[in-house]
Amino acid sequence: MGLSDDKKLLVKETIKQGIRYKLQSFHSNKIYMPFHNLLLGKDIMALFSFIHSLNTTFNYSIYEPVAVLLASGRFKVAKYRKQPHNQISKTALHMIQNILDELTVAKRTPDREAEFAQINAVSRISPIVKIRPSLVDIWLEDSNENKYLIKIKSIKPSFVGLMELKHRLLKWVAQEFYINPDAKIYTLIGIPYNPKHPKPYEKWWMSGLFDTKVDVLVGNELWDFIGGDGAYLDLLDCFEQAGIELQPEINKYFAKFIN
Repeated sequence: MGLSDDKKLLVKETIKQGIRYKLQSFHSNKIYMPFHNLLLGKDIMALFSFIHSLNTTFNYSIYEPVAVLLASGRFKVAKYRKQPHNQISKTALHMIQNILDELTVAKRTPDREAEFAQINAVSRISPIVKIRPSLVDIWLEDSNENKYLIKIKSIKPSFVGLMELKHRLLKWVAQEFYINPDAKIYTLIGIPYNPKHPKPYEKWWMSGLFDTKVDVLVGNELWDFIGGDGAYLDLLDCFEQAGIELQPEINKYFAKFIN
């Protein structure tokens, strides 16, 4: 089915806006690297620095707003960087830590349904405490009241990063169940692209903490889930068109580093 022409235009302009904002706020002279500059040239080093800086902000400057555009009209609710409820049961926090401990020493295998059921069973037990919740990158709700809480991650986070991620996702679940124990919640890890393409993405290194068949969406799985069948291919086209239209601006910007 793919994206409509109007939506493609909005996505392309959102990408261009994100890149232009980054160009305006970018400063390449923060780190003095005389050997690299002399070896490769200031223009190449400035471009390298820009790409590195862009990668650190790609999630919230481009991926998240683009995801909401793709989801609009397909989902009843589509938001990014949404703050979840800030109350949670202390007993639920202990349950989350117990689940993590057991997963870490392989006393249990990842099972989203079982983990959520355990958390739900204790999600309203006093005492209830207030916490500073982490923002949900992409929050989707469909017409059947299913809630999809998506965390966008780099192509291969570290094990420590995965532990923190698992803890965060389970806390989101506990916070939602405290408000509504009948809530239909699904947490997902979204990895924007497969660096091994055309080979399959290797999920084995996540399998000790996550059920990778249902918890992780990679590349076309992620974007087609958010935007519908064909969204991923259309999104690639939007990035290509944005790049073509931005090329003169980008060339002009980095030309000043040549001398």
